[in-house]
Amino acid sequence: MTGAEMTDAEMTDAEWAPLTDELDAWARTGRVVRFWLRDDDAVEPTEALERLLALSASHAVPVALAVIPAFTGAALARRLAAAPDAEVAVHGWSHENFAPPGQKKQELGAHRPAGVVLSSLQRGVSNLAQLFGPRFVPVLVPPWNRIDPALVPRLGGIGFRALSVFGPERNLGIASVNTHVDVIDWHGTRGGRDTGLLVGEMVARLKAIESGEGTLGLLTHHLVHDEAVWRFLQELFERTARHPACRWVRLSELVG
Repeated sequence: MTGAEMTDAEMTDAEWAPLTDELDAWARTGRVVRFWLRDDDAVEPTEALERLLALSASHAVPVALAVIPAFTGAALARRLAAAPDAEVAVHGWSHENFAPPGQKKQELGAHRPAGVVLSSLQRGVSNLAQLFGPRFVPVLVPPWNRIDPALVPRLGGIGFRALSVFGPERNLGIASVNTHVDVIDWHGTRGGRDTGLLVGEMVARLKAIESGEGTLGLLTHHLVHDEAVWRFLQELFERTARHPACRWVRLSELVG
């Protein structure tokens, strides 16, 4: 059957087949992979956040919201109090870029004294713990997924239990709980990436961890999602949330 003769549903199934096949292979050997969802830049209740919370809740998929401490407040705390599957991590302090022109954006780089940076992060821990109570998880999500490596060993001393950036986990002096697949085409359309590419990256991650421990972390940014991203998430949750080889877990479970 040619692509022109396939129905939309058949074409969608074909795009997702590599992931389905890989998960089926895990299931046949009794293995289970832990998926987790991190969504960045939350500050306040918005229509986009409501859509994310409703979609994830409909499939019992927990979501870890990386919240910007400087700009959030009681409104988001009240909303998340009614969202039992949502948790909160620390997304820097103000998501402000301190790198000079021509360098990659960083809030937590070496452009300011380490004491100043750490003090701002400690404020972030205190603010979010007070606002969100049991929803708060002491994990640092650096803005733009970048942090001066010299700061990492000092994070435990200001209340953090883990660091979450993008890419394979590395031993940096604190537990790592990373994301591995980003749904946004930041360097192109700034919309949703091609489903086939995302499926391929998920399969590659599963193959990389099939012989040991590891998770598959999905990274989203609800404030900039286009319809392609929402469709992708709907399809992903439908195909994984009840699969015997997949378990969507909370961030708090991953940090112990």
